Amino acid sequence: MCTLEKRGNVYILTLTGAGDHRLNPNLLDSIQSALRRLHAEPANPSSVLITTAEGKFFSNGYDLAWAETPSAVAAASATPGGQNPFQLMSAKLRSVIADLITLPMPTIAAVTGHAAAAGFILALSHDYILMRRDRGFIYMSEVDIGLVVSAWFMAVLKCKIGDAAARRDLVLRAAKVTAGAAAERGIVHSAHDSAEGTLAAAVELGEELARRKWNGHVYARNRMVVMGEVLEKIGFDETVEGQNGNKIKAHL
Repeated sequence: MCTLEKRGNVYILTLTGAGDHRLNPNLLDSIQSALRRLHAEPANPSSVLITTAEGKFFSNGYDLAWAETPSAVAAASATPGGQNPFQLMSAKLRSVIADLITLPMPTIAAVTGHAAAAGFILALSHDYILMRRDRGFIYMSEVDIGLVVSAWFMAVLKCKIGDAAARRDLVLRAAKVTAGAAAERGIVHSAHDSAEGTLAAAVELGEELARRKWNGHVYARNRMVVMGEVLEKIGFDETVEGQNGNKIKAHL
């Protein structure tokens, strides 16, 4: 699922394995467990979190195949209120993003492969995104697969991407944006030549931020102000519209 290691002042959370790191409840629970460990530790003004992934994907979004299985339906229906699998994934991702926003330290996503849909939203919810130049792209797939993007996804995009044309191309053209183009348009912080180079640059940035010795709780409160619209919308689940106006798959 994922590992959490500490290198000096930098924590590295790695999504492990060679798969596409689809955001099913098991993976989301694993990520949240790591974040909760960091929330529970004594405040350290020198800590920084880097999130990265093994293999060719950072994350390929929600696990739509899992959501169609009988075991997924059973697991979701057993939750309070009798959710469906799509609502369950949505609730767990929104909880992970809330933990990231309130984490008392700077956060960096080292995107060393494809980041699509909810996987891109996960990366974008970090303070900085560093991206591999030689392989991978960011991609909001909703219009291609017949789904309406959720309001809180749009709140994240508006908060983190200042270029309205870039947001249009991501959401309404389903543009697959490579690292170089994403850096030029201000979508990501910087682009690097390899997976190893991307992670190394993230560690270097993390150490630079750690040297500032900011009060983590003050940092988190400022981030909560910056991402206030996201926090407002993240508390609400949605049923999105699919093709032909049919109500389908809650909050993808």
